[in-house]
Amino acid sequence: MEQNNLFDNTKTAFALKSDSELERAYFLFKMISKEPLVRIGTAVTNFAIKAHLPVQGLIRATVFDHFCGGVSEEDCLPVVDKMYSKGVSSVLDYSVEGKEEEAQFDAVLEKTLQIIEFADQKEAMSFGVFKPTGFGRFLIWQKKTEGTSLTPDEEKEWERIEERFDLVCKKAYECDVALLIDGEESWMQDAADKLVAKMMRKYNKEKAIVYNTLQLYRHDRLQYLQSLHEEARVYDFKIGVKIVRGAYMEKENERAQEKGYPTPICRDKQHTDQNFNDTMKYVLQNLDDISVFIGTHNEHSSYLAMDLMGQLGIDKTDMRVWFGQLYGMSDHISFNMANQGYNVAKYVPFGPVRDVMPYLIRRAEENTSVAGQTSRELNLLSQEKKRRKL
Repeated sequence: MEQNNLFDNTKTAFALKSDSELERAYFLFKMISKEPLVRIGTAVTNFAIKAHLPVQGLIRATVFDHFCGGVSEEDCLPVVDKMYSKGVSSVLDYSVEGKEEEAQFDAVLEKTLQIIEFADQKEAMSFGVFKPTGFGRFLIWQKKTEGTSLTPDEEKEWERIEERFDLVCKKAYECDVALLIDGEESWMQDAADKLVAKMMRKYNKEKAIVYNTLQLYRHDRLQYLQSLHEEARVYDFKIGVKIVRGAYMEKENERAQEKGYPTPICRDKQHTDQNFNDTMKYVLQNLDDISVFIGTHNEHSSYLAMDLMGQLGIDKTDMRVWFGQLYGMSDHISFNMANQGYNVAKYVPFGPVRDVMPYLIRRAEENTSVAGQTSRELNLLSQEKKRRKL
């Protein structure tokens, strides 16, 4: 593999962090590495927020500012501009989850439209993003996926979901801003897949504007992509995909066991990695039809992608290939790849502190379950601290 130690360059990785930000990052990952602490911290934080205790300042100064860009789009601008000075773009992600009412879905729609306009005016922002369940109740998605008939009221809800999708995809098309649509639980995903494919057929005629997300811990996703590819050839549209490993594994396995159906999840990490890499390879070999956003914190997959691009003669700056990581994590991948000239964007969550907490708690829990990830972050941060002392 080329440049096999590219990600060890801590000077480039943490160039934007002041000494105090470096200390804070070290402290946070140290905390996250201790699982009981995460559990206690999560419980205390949840309680404090529900009880309206004055903890927002503390949360804001520690975990929130490390993993989030700010409370509003404007608030994120310093972060966006700072990262762009090192060649890393931003994907502003309004991370308010689990809403149930029409007014809230309309608010998320408005926010998504604003972000697309915002991205249209900022060179540092190349993408918009939203979650399907941000535009409509989970239950409706689930019933559509299961083929259960909807009540007349639910039919109206589904029509509004389709309208919101169309409004936001049309806006992205008009502004020429690519739009990433997040993946969610398997028991609602089929309905989302169908609706996203419908949007691709409509708005991806010249190039990929609408991107679906493939969670590759699901063993059926490469097959799904191949059949979508067939469809794209027939109806003459381009495909956009964001590929990730996936975010709901425990939930998926538990539900499959509880309901007695085979789990859609790969049987182990090794198979997930293989599935991710195979799908990435398939996409890069079919770049004329498929554009990709490679969302990964995995160093091996990142090296492999760079290798494949080299072998296939794909230019580093080809706008059909992007790499992405989450803000506050894997800076050693993001900033070193951007420094080499690849297209790199960070997902930057934002929103009111109390509304974004469920997102942050999930991040902390995910980090404890990926032990190697956290120890790697700690290792690199302490190397950089030593380097600066010298």
